[in-house]
Amino acid sequence: MPELQPADVDLIEAARSIIALRYREGYHHIGAALRTRSGRVFSAVHLEANVGRIAVCAEAVALGMAAAAGDTHIDTIVAVDPKGRVVAPCGMCRELISDYAPAAQVIVPSPDGPTIVPVTDLLPNKYTRED
Repeated sequence: MPELQPADVDLIEAARSIIALRYREGYHHIGAALRTRSGRVFSAVHLEANVGRIAVCAEAVALGMAAAAGDTHIDTIVAVDPKGRVVAPCGMCRELISDYAPAAQVIVPSPDGPTIVPVTDLLPNKYTRED
């Protein structure tokens, strides 16, 4: 497994910072941070809803922030729980990340601590419009 670089550790810290700052029981329980190829970092929190189907993941919010800023070349993304532990993206986020950034790297948990993998490793045999 590839070793995390200092910029990856900084990205984890950005996700930890946003969830520590904005955690609110029942509203925001995941923090995410992404880095674009330009080096910009976008941090966001999960948006919980009373109707669970309309909740929005932190990774999706961060992707939207980057798109709104016109900086859509995503390099790396990570999500953390309220305790700052790296968590894997859900299936919908894997789809969304791979749709918008098929070359993105994702920091995920492993038995030896956080590691980095291509998003394509998290979503083998992905459906595409060409299929």
